[in-house]
Amino acid sequence: MDELGQITEHLLRFSPDGLIVVDDQGIIRFANETTYELFGYEPTTLIGRNMEVLVPERLRTRHAEHVANFLVKPSKRAMGARVAALAARRADGSEFSAGIRLAPFHINGKLYVAAAIRDITERQRINEALIAAREEADRANRAKSRFLATASHDLRQPLQTIRLLNAAMFKIVKTNEMRGLLSQQQHAIDTMTRLLNALLDISRLESGAIEPKPVPVSIMELFEELEAEFSAAARARGLVLEFDPAPAVICTDRTLFYQLLQNLIGNALKYTDRGTVNVACVSDADGVIVSVTDTGIGIPADKLERIFDEYYQVDTHGAKRVGVGLGLAIVREVARILGISVNVSSQVGQGTQVRVVIPPKSVLSATAPPQAEDEEHVRVTNNATTRLILVEDNESVRAATELFLKLEGYEVQSAGSVAEAEPFFAKLRPGDVVIADHHLDEKRTGLDMLIELRQRFGYTVPGIILSGDLPSVLRSMRSAVPACVFLGKPVDTDALVQTIEELANASRREHGGSVEQLARSQAS
Repeated sequence: MDELGQITEHLLRFSPDGLIVVDDQGIIRFANETTYELFGYEPTTLIGRNMEVLVPERLRTRHAEHVANFLVKPSKRAMGARVAALAARRADGSEFSAGIRLAPFHINGKLYVAAAIRDITERQRINEALIAAREEADRANRAKSRFLATASHDLRQPLQTIRLLNAAMFKIVKTNEMRGLLSQQQHAIDTMTRLLNALLDISRLESGAIEPKPVPVSIMELFEELEAEFSAAARARGLVLEFDPAPAVICTDRTLFYQLLQNLIGNALKYTDRGTVNVACVSDADGVIVSVTDTGIGIPADKLERIFDEYYQVDTHGAKRVGVGLGLAIVREVARILGISVNVSSQVGQGTQVRVVIPPKSVLSATAPPQAEDEEHVRVTNNATTRLILVEDNESVRAATELFLKLEGYEVQSAGSVAEAEPFFAKLRPGDVVIADHHLDEKRTGLDMLIELRQRFGYTVPGIILSGDLPSVLRSMRSAVPACVFLGKPVDTDALVQTIEELANASRREHGGSVEQLARSQAS
């Protein structure tokens, strides 16, 4: 026998897989040495026996059916799931999970089938463990999502109460000493709110509970909103906050992208003691690049790779630390979800630049869309003529909100449910503003209630919807709702008052007169 023949013979006899050849009657005509390791049978003792000797008794009937079907149209394939509970039987009666591949061939017109068999018990065990682990992870994620939804609502409710009571006390207290204590309390409330938001945000992002909803986003509009949000904080720290012109429109999830920039700008302000924080937008071959550049303390080169880790904070050289180090971890997760990249360069003592790169496929335009001329806004500040209908199912939040708004000079009618608010709705008039919690009951949301009121009265009733999980609420909406503003809990009291005035003024302009005139016209 030549060398090739010897190799072939040894390959057949000592293949890593057990090799068996059966004829068209199911009789074993060949078995290699490896079958002894698999089945405990000497190969020679298998020759001439029916292949069913290697099949567990409980599976033989079904196995015979599958063999018959195979012989009708034989082909190369893995047996796999075509045989229920694919298993093989050893000489001692024990079983093992088997992986089997079949290959038909003919000799002198007679059909034979070669079967390559291997023990996949360990692989099966690992697969089952992986499936169990994945199912457990899915259950944990679902539980985590439920917890986050509950925590987001329940933890923000007492914060909402405390914030509103603090704002109400500012209206009552006149002494500088007490106002100073209230300022410290407000600072503590703000810090607690930021920490809660960060913890919930990073958990929600990592759990996969957030699905991005891409829409056209004007970078210029985002910059204007961010400037309004952070300008006061920059002034308080003696910093210059600059936003360069941003003539670009991208396709991304607006809420998530805004959150990413929020964290970058907030982080830049936190680590800058003097100088400037500049936010810019440029376009190049890589796409659109939004940069946040500061003149702060900088980051050592050996720390750059760690700044996106959860709970990690750069050494502030003895200065008091702020937050828990989740801002950039949120940036990392949001960037991953949106398919954008974030790069950081820094020099200790000179500052840091973070570049957010939006790929070309997400860029809709590198030039700003035409801006509509601003309408002339007439700001009416006679709060006594603005009536508010507040629907809030949490008693403490409702009482605190009502107290604060009454101290602001509004006429407030409050109720704990839609049914309780019905007497107030019966007398609803243009110029009234409805304020409602988003999660009113199991049947309807605050937005559902507002839409029902608009259908009932035939005009756009202005409304403010408050939510402890504002990002999720906004992402669940299919389109914008006119004359309706969504605010997150705990609500910023200045933003609440400003929103009330804007909605009330817009309603008055739409109906062409003062509330008193509108009321008289309705009565007549």
